[in-house]
Amino acid sequence: MASIRYWAWLSSVSMASPRARTALIEHYGDPERAFLAPPGDFAAVPGVSSGEAALFEKRDLAAADRILERCAREQITVLTMQDAAYPRRLLNIFAPPVALYVKGTLPDVDSIPSVAVVGTRKATPYGIKMATNLAWEIAGSGGIVLSGLTEGVDRAAARGCLLAGGCCIGVLGTGHGSESELGRDVIAAGALVSEYPPGSEPLRRFFRERNRVTSGLSHAVVVVEAPEMSGSLLFALEALEQGREIFAVPGNADAENSAGTIALIKQGARPVTCGWDVMEDFAALYPGVIQRKGGTPPPVPKPQPLPETPPAAPDAAPAPAVASEKEIDKPKSAGYIDLREQLAGLNEEQLQIITAIDRGETHIDDIIESTGLSAAKVLSQLTILEIKGYVRRSAGRRISLNITTK
Repeated sequence: MASIRYWAWLSSVSMASPRARTALIEHYGDPERAFLAPPGDFAAVPGVSSGEAALFEKRDLAAADRILERCAREQITVLTMQDAAYPRRLLNIFAPPVALYVKGTLPDVDSIPSVAVVGTRKATPYGIKMATNLAWEIAGSGGIVLSGLTEGVDRAAARGCLLAGGCCIGVLGTGHGSESELGRDVIAAGALVSEYPPGSEPLRRFFRERNRVTSGLSHAVVVVEAPEMSGSLLFALEALEQGREIFAVPGNADAENSAGTIALIKQGARPVTCGWDVMEDFAALYPGVIQRKGGTPPPVPKPQPLPETPPAAPDAAPAPAVASEKEIDKPKSAGYIDLREQLAGLNEEQLQIITAIDRGETHIDDIIESTGLSAAKVLSQLTILEIKGYVRRSAGRRISLNITTK
């Protein structure tokens, strides 16, 4: 088994994508062999871009040593993909984290049903109440609650779990740093985990990447409240691709925060009104582990004024101004005319999607964020574009153009 030092090195290259880091493991077998590969070798590894290869070529073991020193100082456990304690459920997703940085005690999510309870940061009192009560009953029934610990639904779910005396896993979209009071409570009752080493520079994409880890650790996902453009819908799509069961809490038909959950129910998510609606199926699969919790859910405190939403992970990005035709930043050559001819006949939404796709592969989440269209609309239009031959799909929910530009 490779030294932990090399795993810390590989995970420290956080500017590279999770896919690139796992690609090195798939190619070389372990990070030590990757580290010792001949100079220039990384550029030929499938799944690693030239820019990512350059990042790996720095081979900075000093950074790995600083990470491990901080982990020892702050009592952070490092679990690698080759450790027996690394969750098998997580190992089986696309591009699993090469290492997990854990504070607290990570429960056995492979043998105990775990449920991610997610929703909008701008939760209503109804959403806060439902998230708290659902998590309280899930935890009290013997399940594990997963939370991103962000404001609104996620934080209410973590509190509900803790009020039931249950086990909570908080999944961070950054490296470990100064824990909040809630974070310290989660550590005491379960674990706070991140795929990013402590001290990592936070990037916007980390919060999207966190979704695959949270859903990867789960057996099921419950969406409590989600506007039409909520990041929680992207979370549900990620979980669905991983084969997780999706549940949604019904809300008022004309409520903004119910638009996303109602759409999920229309698309096949199971409606739930209490935690036992989620856990009932698991009771038969895990006899003696899952039992219905009795009693009355705890009172929910009045919601406090929300702080400003951090720019790193907004619920929805505003729709950019999109031209009615594809713009090319160069003189209108024959290639430009050819491209315009190929795009003739596409509707405005399809043109927005084409415009949002970079020259290389572009993640579906980035297309949704860039266009400002709903997730359901982007997915349906991408299907049409794929059938017509304008785009093609790659592993990891990535899309590339299938048209000529010259």
